[in-house]
Amino acid sequence: MRHPDGNPKTAFGEQKPPMSDTPTTALQALGRVMRLGATKYGRFNWRVQNVSSTVYYDAAMRHLMAWFDGEDADYESGQSHLAHVMACCAILIDAREQGTLNDNRSPALTTREFETDFSALAGELAE
Repeated sequence: MRHPDGNPKTAFGEQKPPMSDTPTTALQALGRVMRLGATKYGRFNWRVQNVSSTVYYDAAMRHLMAWFDGEDADYESGQSHLAHVMACCAILIDAREQGTLNDNRSPALTTREFETDFSALAGELAE
């Protein structure tokens, strides 16, 4: 995207993450859920003490499955399940960057090989 404004800040600003590409409705929903978490567990609690990746993965998956099964809002908070998923992911990313993530995931799996194997199987079944 070209900005013919002649401002020298434009060239530097365009090299940074474009926040204008991020839906503000999603950020507002995330903010509501993060505020609930701050009230319940303490603001930025994952920066003060270590958090385990499996706890946030499990919570994110429960919210995502509930949403996929047709439940839009969490029964406890009344907020969007998808916003809860975003909150879990945001905390995982931030904790990793802050050095407070206890990465207790299972040993790495090469997902690409797994997907390729499945694609081949799906192709065979379609024949």
